Amino acid sequence: MKIRTSLIALSITTLLSGCQNLNTDTLMQSGAQAYQAATLSDADVKALSDKSCAEMDSQSQIAPANSTYTQRLNKIAAALGDNINGTTANYKVYLTKDVNAWAMANGCIRVYSGLMDLMNDNEVEGVLGHEIGHVALGHSRKAMQVAYSTVAVRTAAASAGGIVGSLSESQLADLGEKLVNAQFSQKQETEADDYSFDLLKKRGIDPNGLVTSFEKLAQMEGSRKSSMFDGHPPSEARAQHIRERIAAGK
Repeated sequence: MKIRTSLIALSITTLLSGCQNLNTDTLMQSGAQAYQAATLSDADVKALSDKSCAEMDSQSQIAPANSTYTQRLNKIAAALGDNINGTTANYKVYLTKDVNAWAMANGCIRVYSGLMDLMNDNEVEGVLGHEIGHVALGHSRKAMQVAYSTVAVRTAAASAGGIVGSLSESQLADLGEKLVNAQFSQKQETEADDYSFDLLKKRGIDPNGLVTSFEKLAQMEGSRKSSMFDGHPPSEARAQHIRERIAAGK
């Protein structure tokens, strides 16, 4: 997979180099970026995630330590644990009416107050178990590769206009947005759902919260009040899958 992606990256650069008025140095830089995207090390992914998460935090209103939201999240985090395959989870609440939650490969986990207003603690545990699953199963790492490669291709395309891109603050914010809105495959979503179910059972948490969280999101899907699960399998189908696992006792 790495070799194939690298060849694609080099092909993009070759095609663009046939156009007139392109900045050769920028093309070489963007080709290198695209190659790096396909071969990002764990340390690279963590560093990019650290910077992207910090940039997202700087543009958001974070709930203070004495906030009821933060106190609730601390309780939920303690129940779920803070170790994701050796990565320490870092939880914070964004004060916004939007209904969302996301996680990056470095353990950066952010929950929106709108979601906490909608759901009880058990339901938030289910949702966060799902987000933790994306990190633990390597989905978030792959999402970073895709997001970073998009930034690299943009740099190549923009070179015709003389715009040379490195990871500026705006690009880091763009990278963060891409990760927050990453479209995982249906297989990955189901795997993350199953991870959440298994984690809840392991931690002695009622898995029914995962079911009812999906039921609430299903009610919102028709009204388009939340984009949290855009591109995901239908929430009702996901709820039914977890109901079946609960009934089967495994």
